Amino acid sequence: MNHQSNPYSVARNSVYARKGMVTTSQPLASQAGLDILKKGGNAIDAAIATAACLTVVEPTSNGIGSDAFALIWTKGKLYGLNGSGKSPAAASIEAVKERGYEKIPAHGWIPVTVPGAPGTWAELSERFGKLPLAEVLKPAITYAKEGFPVSATLGKYWNKAYVAYKEKLTAPEFDNWFKTFTPNNRAPKVGEIWSSPDHAHTLQEIADTNAESFYRGTLAKKIAAFSKAFDGFLTEDDLASFKPEWVDPIKINYRGHDVWEIPPNGQGIVALQALNILKGFNFDNKETVDTYHKQIEALKLAYADAKEHVTEEKFMKYSTEEILSQAYADKRRALIKEEAILPEAGEPASSGTVYLAAADSEGNMVSFIQSNYMGFGSGLVVPGTGIALQNRGHNFSMDPQHVNALQGGKRTYHTIIPGFLTKGEEAIGPFGVMGGFMQPQGHIQVVMNTIDFGLHPQAALDAPRWQWMKEKTVEVEDRFQHHIAQGLSQRGHDIRIQLEPNSFGKGQIILRNPENGVLAGGSEARADGVVAAW
Repeated sequence: MNHQSNPYSVARNSVYARKGMVTTSQPLASQAGLDILKKGGNAIDAAIATAACLTVVEPTSNGIGSDAFALIWTKGKLYGLNGSGKSPAAASIEAVKERGYEKIPAHGWIPVTVPGAPGTWAELSERFGKLPLAEVLKPAITYAKEGFPVSATLGKYWNKAYVAYKEKLTAPEFDNWFKTFTPNNRAPKVGEIWSSPDHAHTLQEIADTNAESFYRGTLAKKIAAFSKAFDGFLTEDDLASFKPEWVDPIKINYRGHDVWEIPPNGQGIVALQALNILKGFNFDNKETVDTYHKQIEALKLAYADAKEHVTEEKFMKYSTEEILSQAYADKRRALIKEEAILPEAGEPASSGTVYLAAADSEGNMVSFIQSNYMGFGSGLVVPGTGIALQNRGHNFSMDPQHVNALQGGKRTYHTIIPGFLTKGEEAIGPFGVMGGFMQPQGHIQVVMNTIDFGLHPQAALDAPRWQWMKEKTVEVEDRFQHHIAQGLSQRGHDIRIQLEPNSFGKGQIILRNPENGVLAGGSEARADGVVAAW
C-alpha cells in the first residue's frame, strides 16, 4: 500500500517498526503492552495487558466493569470475540416503569448489564496467549497500587465528569464513585499521582482466578450484594451465566480489501453498509464537497437502517447478510442525490471507550475495544473493589415493538466496534475509532483515507473529521476546510463547527507490510495517545 505524506500535520508521522507495536490513547498503557511483548508475550498478551492497564490509567473511558470486543488475527485466520454482557434476567420494560422511569436512565443500576471485560481477557489469554494471565496483568496492578501521574487529556475529562456528577449523582449509591475517583473532593490535577488500592486488589484476584471470582466467586458476591442493596436487577445468577462468545467476523470487500467487523449486536454493520454503498462511486480527490457529501449521505442511510433493524442478531428481523447484500446497497445508493436527504430506514429483501491495536513479529495482530460508555459509565463503583460499572443498558428501547426493546437476558445494540483490514490471504492490520455513535463514522473515514486516498496511518487519523448528528445536522472540526463546509451547506446540510476535538473520536491504526513484515502505526492526536514499538 503506497502512503502519501501527511498533509494535515508536519509534526506527527507514522511510527515504523518490525518486532512489535502497541498503540492506544494512553502512553503508559501502550508501554505496558510493549513490555509484555519484550518479556516473550505475543500480541494477544500485549492487548490484554494494555486493556487492563487502561482501566487504571484512563478510567474516564473504561473500567473493570466494562464490556469488550476483539478481532484477532493469528496463524492466517481472523477470529471474533463478543465480550458484551446481557441484561439481567429480571430486567424488563414493565420493571423499569414500576421504578418510575419512562426512559432508561443513564446512571444508576437500571442501565447496568453484565460486564464482559474481565471474562474477555481471560478467554483471550486461555485460547491464544503465551504468558499466564497473572503475568500479563502485572503492569495494571502495579499502576493501580503505586499510582501514576494523570495525563493532560485524562485530567480534563476527569474534572469535567466530576463537575457534572457532583450536581447530578447525589444519591447514596454513587458515594463510592466519589470516594474512588475524587478522594480529595475534587478530580486529580494533571501531573498529580492517583492510585487505587482496591482496583489493584481486584485485578490481582482476577489474575489469580482467571476471572472466575468476577463471575462465580467473591467479586461476584460483592457486585450482586451492591445491586441488591439499591434495588438493582443484576444478580449472582446473571454474572454466573456470562461467557464471552466466539463469533464469525463479518466483512465487505472494498476496492480489493476486505473490511472486517464484529457482527451485531455491535454497530460495525453500519460502517460496512455505508462502505458498501460508497464503493459504487469513484473518489478521485479527498478534499471535495462531493466526496464529503456522498460519505455523509451513505452514513445517514446506514444509520437509519441500524436504528430500526439492529440488535442482538437472533432478535433481528433482517439478517446481516441481507443488510449487507450488494442488491440492497445498490437500492440505498440510488437514494443519494445532489442535495442532503432526511434518512429513513429501508427494508432489505427478506432474507467514554478505549481502543487499542497490537502486533508482534510472528504476524499476530489484535484489534481490541473496551468501554464503560458515556465516560465513567453508570456512576457506580462496587464498594471495596474499584470496579466502575458500565451503563450499556441505556441503549435499549422502551418501545416493546422495537427490535432493540429491553428484555431480560438480551444484548443491547452496542456502540463499541473493533475493525480489521485484510487483502487476499494477508492481514493488513487493525484499526478503530472510539467514541459512541461516532465509531462507524470514524471507521468509514479512516478506511477511505487509507484505501481511497493513500494516507499513511498517522495522516489517516489526523485528517479533519465530520460527524452526522441527526436529520441533516453535521458537525465538523474547526480544522475542516471552510470552503468545503460552505459547499456542503449549499447542498442542504446543516453544518456546525464543533470546537471540542474529543467529539470526533479517538483512533489507532497498525498496518503490516506483507512483503517484509514492517509495521506502520498511528495514534490519535486528539488524545494522549502514543505508538510504542521496537
